[in-house]
Amino acid sequence: MPAAQRVASIILANILLVISIAIFAAGFFPYKAFIPGLATWQPDSRRTSSRPPFDKVVFMVVDALRSDFVYSNTSNFHFTQSLIRDGAAIPFTGHASPPTITMPRVKAITTGSVPSFVDLVLNFAESDTTSTLATQDSWLAQLRAKKTGKLVMYGDDTWLRLFPGFFDREDGTTSFFVSDFTEVDNNVTRNVGPELKNSDWSVMTLHYLGLDHIGHKTGPRGPNMPAKQAEMDGIVQEIYEAMKAEKHLNSALLVLLGDHGMNEGGNHGANSAGEVSTALTFISPKFKAVAGSRDCPATARDDFQFYQTVEQSDIAPSLAALMDFPVPKNNLGVIIHRYCSYGKGLKTGSIFSTKMPGKYGTSSEERSLWNPLAAQARAQGTASTRIEDEKAVQNFLYEAQSVLSGTASNYDTTKLLVGSALALLSFVLAGTTFYLSATPPSALTASIFALLTGLYAVTMFASSYVEEEHQFWYWYSGFYILLLFFKASRFTNPLRSASSSSKTPLLQPTLNQKSAKSMSKQRRSLFPSLDPSPRARLALFLLLTSLTKRLRQTGQKHSGSPHDLLTSLLQPNPTLLWILILATYTLYSRRLSSRASVRWLKSTSPTIGAIPVLVVMSTLVFKVAFTAADAPELVDDVIVLKPLLALVRGYPLVKLARLAFVGLAQMLGCAIWYEKPWAGRAELTGFVEALSEIGGLALMMQTRASYLVVYLAWELGVGLLLNMDAQQVHRKEDVNTSKQNSVQQSSPSSTTTSRSLTTPAPVLGPHEITVLSILLQQSSFFALGGTNAISTVDLSNAYNALPATMSPSSAY
Repeated sequence: MPAAQRVASIILANILLVISIAIFAAGFFPYKAFIPGLATWQPDSRRTSSRPPFDKVVFMVVDALRSDFVYSNTSNFHFTQSLIRDGAAIPFTGHASPPTITMPRVKAITTGSVPSFVDLVLNFAESDTTSTLATQDSWLAQLRAKKTGKLVMYGDDTWLRLFPGFFDREDGTTSFFVSDFTEVDNNVTRNVGPELKNSDWSVMTLHYLGLDHIGHKTGPRGPNMPAKQAEMDGIVQEIYEAMKAEKHLNSALLVLLGDHGMNEGGNHGANSAGEVSTALTFISPKFKAVAGSRDCPATARDDFQFYQTVEQSDIAPSLAALMDFPVPKNNLGVIIHRYCSYGKGLKTGSIFSTKMPGKYGTSSEERSLWNPLAAQARAQGTASTRIEDEKAVQNFLYEAQSVLSGTASNYDTTKLLVGSALALLSFVLAGTTFYLSATPPSALTASIFALLTGLYAVTMFASSYVEEEHQFWYWYSGFYILLLFFKASRFTNPLRSASSSSKTPLLQPTLNQKSAKSMSKQRRSLFPSLDPSPRARLALFLLLTSLTKRLRQTGQKHSGSPHDLLTSLLQPNPTLLWILILATYTLYSRRLSSRASVRWLKSTSPTIGAIPVLVVMSTLVFKVAFTAADAPELVDDVIVLKPLLALVRGYPLVKLARLAFVGLAQMLGCAIWYEKPWAGRAELTGFVEALSEIGGLALMMQTRASYLVVYLAWELGVGLLLNMDAQQVHRKEDVNTSKQNSVQQSSPSSTTTSRSLTTPAPVLGPHEITVLSILLQQSSFFALGGTNAISTVDLSNAYNALPATMSPSSAY
């Protein structure tokens, strides 16, 4: 295939791939229609003249409040547990349907609907306004329209984005500063006491983020978790005692709940038992007269199911029953049975049949459930206020809830098929280019690539394989490296000659000889006396990749398991961890210094090489200072860091981060200026190498300290692979040259014949490098703790160099 045609095919394949993903996503994330406007009482509904049980609600959301954090015998919610035992609190386990992240769950809690997975993406767009609920019905909108009091809100600013202009008093904080355990909650608590003294509000929403942040940083068993639970329990006690002491709070209801839970790794977003099981407790002194005592705390359970389990969407209609307002129009929840009066149940059924006449066919299961209820209502007359068949009502409501919830998963199959077809076409174009290139792959490499593609495609059809995808990449990469090892075994280990020191690196074939020699020395400078054979190089590389795979347990099955290198070795021994981290920064420093001295300014002056050292030092200083604030247990006992900690302690992290970013930007400018990537292929190769080293430092700034050892392992691995093929070529040439000299002494005319035997097959050709790169890219993603679940997105470094936590805009 001509070169121009290959380039055109690759460009077209990439364009088609982007288009196919966009079309497929449009079909996979369908728009969920909703009924606009607010629900109202039906004209023929008979309103009672009695006052509702409650006229105020304190809605206290503790982010990631898993059910066992409140109900189990390992909990520090001691006061809340005493209320459950006394009957003043009614506990439930709230089921949070995935995606278990804040924005979709707040939507479900307030509207009673089932959010779309599009909200998973919108949850990260802090400036997004398309996901607002300003025009949708919710219990907040109903109480606002009821005009019985003001609405106030303190905490996660997700509520302010969802309900713009709803709250008369507000103080929002961002939910992505996960390194902040204290101030983010103090900003909420400082408003609680004054608001409890005010009588002008009907809704007070509190959303605490500290417990979620602790989970992200240290997991559900972290050292800060018990104290945070006790702190939240203290807020419950303060509110409950005010409800008893303040006259205007005598008819107030406190709802304590989590928007989602967390898994054993401290993350959330997927559908594991810990992520979907939340605490949900209704608290009021009035419940003592109607609710019985319950045993609490309960024995911890692996399924996190305590007491009765209800859907989070059931909160909206239950509040409607307790505070006497119409059920929101888009509600799919069912009134929690304990709060359901049968008269309201009949009225809700009448509204349902009015809103959706003839929805079900005569043979449908839903119609078979509804018909007896409708017949019974007609027999009792319109004045009836009760349906005796409580079980039939509940069965119908739950069945209708299941059917209507399924509409959120109605995919656009046409778009899915079109997107899949375009993706297949892109694959065919790319595959054709791969196999019909100017230097086609060997039969072995072609077969390995085809097997890789086929097996990966098959595994994606099973959700269990998707959850444990890392296993596929780990095993396949190990298998491929072993194949390369056996391929390298075909080479002999002949005598070396002095000329081998000038061999050209494999990944820099177009550099001039002087530059190539200098860069080769950079890669081997840590072990100048060693020049291992290809088999030894591959064996060491396989060992390094195996260690990175064992660094952190990932996937769903073993998430949070203590049986990995990070949990069992590095974190308990922070000195060892920081020795490896310092080695990583030293490696980058030597590489950049050598490049600045040799390739950029063609100088051996130590002054020139010191400039990259200062930049690397600035990134290291920031990492140490950030870790001291973020995970002090990793630095406090490390003796070699104490002088550095004393120097930077108290210095603003924002300034340290900005200093490091400025230094990296200057290094990038030098790389562009001196490498001149536009001048030719050799210069472009040099620029890509420099960009890789500078980009590596930038990524290390955005990576948790515990994972920095992965960078060391991969850099050493790349150093082992470089020059491997060239080394074999030169060794072959050395042997053949020796043989050729012997032959020339006896027959000079045989020189040409002898030279024709000196062309070995390389271990790592372009196609082998392509396959190996794919495998290592995928494996490194999982080695750094990533999975296919949104719950593993690490936000610990989300706001480096930003000075404020109130809003991103305040940084400018």
